[in-house]
Amino acid sequence: MTSTFGQMLRQRRQAAGLSLRQLAARVGYDHSYLSQVERGQRPGSVDLARLCDRELGTGDQLTVTFERRDPEPAVLDRRPAQRLQGAWRPAGAADPLELAWQGLVAAAGVAEQAIALGDFRTVPPASLLPELVGELQALQARGGDEVEAVELSVLIAETLTGLGERRTARRWWWAAQTAAASSGDGALLALVCAREAISGLVERRPLPELLELADKAVAAARQTPSTATCVPQVAQALVLAELERTEETHQALQVLVGIGDDTVVTDARPTDWLPYQLHWAEGRVCAGLGYGVPGCILLERARELCPETWVGERAKLDLGLAECLAVAGEVAAGLATALRVLVELPDEWHDLWVYDAADRVLRVVQDKEPTLPGAAELRRLLSRSGRSVGGGSSDRQVRG
Repeated sequence: MTSTFGQMLRQRRQAAGLSLRQLAARVGYDHSYLSQVERGQRPGSVDLARLCDRELGTGDQLTVTFERRDPEPAVLDRRPAQRLQGAWRPAGAADPLELAWQGLVAAAGVAEQAIALGDFRTVPPASLLPELVGELQALQARGGDEVEAVELSVLIAETLTGLGERRTARRWWWAAQTAAASSGDGALLALVCAREAISGLVERRPLPELLELADKAVAAARQTPSTATCVPQVAQALVLAELERTEETHQALQVLVGIGDDTVVTDARPTDWLPYQLHWAEGRVCAGLGYGVPGCILLERARELCPETWVGERAKLDLGLAECLAVAGEVAAGLATALRVLVELPDEWHDLWVYDAADRVLRVVQDKEPTLPGAAELRRLLSRSGRSVGGGSSDRQVRG
């Protein structure tokens, strides 16, 4: 059982004369997480057990003990497509998401000051969704700004994607794109199309379809020049990288690098693209091109700019860094980083955005060093997302 592993870990650590912080520093895990493992509050992992065996000189005692635990601990049930779907719906009440969606489609906009959504990146997705829906309903009730209604619908669609509600997310993307097109605001239409293309990568939609969306975003942005967003260029670069169109991806990356932090809008509106997100995109494109070291540098910069309290965002950055490490040849380090992120990340932050980033790490590991011991553990953790894992982008190009 998990508690037996935790108890043995504490006994062996104390016998070695090491504090929690000392052992944590040696194995690369957070000391508070190790404390939870020792107290039976978190399950640990095979990767952690092996590292502790190595550092404590205990042979394979901890690894064997961990592997003899209950193979299906409840705490590891991380299937957002099944566990989180519908978790935000009030029991016995009309579906607020459906009501808000209908209101968005029918609403006519009246200019009004934007709602302050607060720091929504600090809220886990299953809790965030009803808050976003409530904001939209309040906005519609007072005949609020059409632009803000579209932006809220974008955030709702992205959150639904993370929760595995793909079909419902598609309806929200359609509503947002229709409303943006009818508004005549080219910059708004570019934003919606670009964010949908990026979200579509997580949904594993056909890549040609996503490239069409990204190209539409870039075209709309060119017709209505605005410094408000660089998302169309980001979306285009990410999709081209997935399509493995190397020359065009190089050109798109040069465009991203030329944007610079000072031209990226500050967090004035909820959908604004922030500097750390730009560096995340640059790093991911670098990984797709096989430039692991530059990707690591860009991801480290992104981590510096992303607040510590944005748990989900930082997890995606760490997984992006893990992918770049693996691409750079540090496959074991990248794999260990990905395992740590998935194991240490609180359950409420596990969504398809996180799993997609971790799956990218697994793809590189399988390509470079598929026999690494931790690869099977990563695959096992990812299999709980309820979708296939480790597939390459070439498989997705032909999906309908």
